[in-house]
Amino acid sequence: MRSQRKEVALLERPQTTAPRRPAERELRWPPLSRTHRLLFVSTAVFYLAVILAVLTTSRMVSLDWSVMMFKPYEHWPAFQSFLNVYVIAGQRGPSAIVVSIWLAWRCWRSRSMRPLLVLGVSLVLLNMSVGAVKIGMGRLGPHYAHVPGASEIFQGGGIFPSGHTANAVVTWGVMAYLAVRWRRSGAVAAGFMGITVGLTTLYLGTHWVTDVLAGWAAGALVLLALPLFEPVVASADERLQAAWATRRFWRGKADAPVAPAPTHGPVPSPRSTSRPDSERRPVAFSTPRAESAG
Repeated sequence: MRSQRKEVALLERPQTTAPRRPAERELRWPPLSRTHRLLFVSTAVFYLAVILAVLTTSRMVSLDWSVMMFKPYEHWPAFQSFLNVYVIAGQRGPSAIVVSIWLAWRCWRSRSMRPLLVLGVSLVLLNMSVGAVKIGMGRLGPHYAHVPGASEIFQGGGIFPSGHTANAVVTWGVMAYLAVRWRRSGAVAAGFMGITVGLTTLYLGTHWVTDVLAGWAAGALVLLALPLFEPVVASADERLQAAWATRRFWRGKADAPVAPAPTHGPVPSPRSTSRPDSERRPVAFSTPRAESAG
């Protein structure tokens, strides 16, 4: 009977579930879509094709020399003074400063460091990818070419791919990447800046045609790879916000925790708590007559 009662009690007892494990942290950015992956792969293939065209001294190199020998700045000299200034929009320093001012305003509005972090990640990726190819190719620019028709690679130069072009695509493309309301307009403006800066270098004769094509591809690859680094940006943003909230940057020893003061009731005097009631002396109050008699 006892065993039957125990079995009935066990059946009637509510079953407790095992403690669940904490849910894993979800990705902050969804997986890349099929269109995104197709764009990334096709851009990478185009980039590699341009590199192989330069390495094998193909017809693309002949096009480089044809445009260089044409010398557009001599055919249309009226645009040279303006384009000498306009090409600065592709330089890393001036363009990054201008974009950083706008992104800093975005950080202040959104109370987040994500805009500046995205710009920093994109510039790091640009320096690593474009810089490595520049050092590996060692191509000379049109003004320093030695042998007509040659690709002028492995000569210690650093002209391939075009840094001005790639930087214009990335720097101004980040603004479109971070835009919320005007994303389409920002994309059109970024595309205009990237294309015109690349064509400006061809007009001035500072880059080959293949340099500009590779610069466009390198900059587009950096922009297409930015979503993959969003978890890193989000983690860094959370740490910076936590550090800002706790004021770790300027908190010192003087910021020791202080006990909160009582919100209501009289504050006890230190003397009243130091001695018991039996040891307290009566306080004698003097009257005006006693003072005058003395």
